[in-house]
Amino acid sequence: MTITINPAQSQDLAQIMTIEKAGFTPAEAATEASMAERIRLISDTFLVAKDSDTILGYIVGPAFDQRYLTDELFAQSTPNRPTDPYQTVLSLAVSPQHQQAGLGSQLLTALAQVARRQHRQAITLTCLQRLVPFYERNGYVNEGVSASAHAGETWYNLVLPLAD
Repeated sequence: MTITINPAQSQDLAQIMTIEKAGFTPAEAATEASMAERIRLISDTFLVAKDSDTILGYIVGPAFDQRYLTDELFAQSTPNRPTDPYQTVLSLAVSPQHQQAGLGSQLLTALAQVARRQHRQAITLTCLQRLVPFYERNGYVNEGVSASAHAGETWYNLVLPLAD
């Protein structure tokens, strides 16, 4: 298997949505319209991992001017601004048959490389408690419970400082 990680393209949408629906509850999952908008507006920070033409996983999020995600980020995308100090992660998902193979960590590393090139200070995300250890193994710091009410879940703020 030869894995490549590149910006998402519109023709990737159907495969992305299959993975999104497998990885998130209906209340948590992004809609097809919002994913299409993200591909259109922030493809530089919407990365897909592929083996040939098969998408194995993806990571996506806009640049942001605040340390912690807000629920509004999930509702509407805006183009990345060069002055925003933070790179967010709205979704990181790997197809069920390719989990536990390090692909999620590879996607986090690839996004961190993009964020460093764009001179972001840190990457910020929210996750469920069961995923906190995964992100901590990837260098993220748990900064406590998020104010997010997304999908009626308890979310945790995790931040990865980036050194220039």
